[in-house]
Amino acid sequence: MLSTVQIYSLICVTLCAIVIIILERVFPYNKNQRILREGFLDDFLLYNVIQTLMIGFVISVFIDFINNTTGISRLKLITNWPLLLQLAFFTVTHDLYIYFFHKWQHKNKFLWRLHEAHHSTKEVDWLSGVRSHALEILINQTIEFLPIVLLGAAPQVAVIKGAISAVWGMYIHSNIRVNSGWLQYIINGPEMHRWHHSQGKGRNKNFSTKLAIWDWIFGTDYLPQNELANQYGLKTYFPSGYLKQFLYAFRTFNRG
Repeated sequence: MLSTVQIYSLICVTLCAIVIIILERVFPYNKNQRILREGFLDDFLLYNVIQTLMIGFVISVFIDFINNTTGISRLKLITNWPLLLQLAFFTVTHDLYIYFFHKWQHKNKFLWRLHEAHHSTKEVDWLSGVRSHALEILINQTIEFLPIVLLGAAPQVAVIKGAISAVWGMYIHSNIRVNSGWLQYIINGPEMHRWHHSQGKGRNKNFSTKLAIWDWIFGTDYLPQNELANQYGLKTYFPSGYLKQFLYAFRTFNRG
């Protein structure tokens, strides 16, 4: 049975997806971009639904095992913190981790194999963010949710944070042209992140997810004025289809 918080979170994510899809049509970043782009059904059904459910189950079992074995959550290290403070703490700390891990993925040839699927979409939209290799998701979401449980956070924190991550992922990949002004120095959006998915200079810049401030602080920002990103995806071959994309990460390095 889903809890009330889970139901409301699911409704919120669904409504936000609908709003973002509409805004993509009304205020497109790249005009004439297709809704049913190449790989859309694989991304929606296999990555977004089936992979998410399967990995969620695996991570849940693993976290329960660690928690039951160690009993750390019984220490209730942050249980008495206000709910909003707990949520803010995990959102900011995990976002900082993602920034550094994401940057490492672009520099390390082994980690890049797990990350290149995410860069393979030739048309970036609200759904593009879900295309990530299962092992990459397994690593990042375990690191995301394990501390929440072990530190004794309120049960709602994991649900709400998951919803925030889902909505933010849709937003930063969306084909929406926005001008955030000074907020883009703090809050990340498609203005910067679409450059990260381009084939040009921005691909190895703009590693932030929720908070763009990390890129500005650490000098990895890329935001040309009066210019839009285009030509997304990889310059090298990448297969179509979920299973082939999953297995392609394990190819030998002498194949390029």
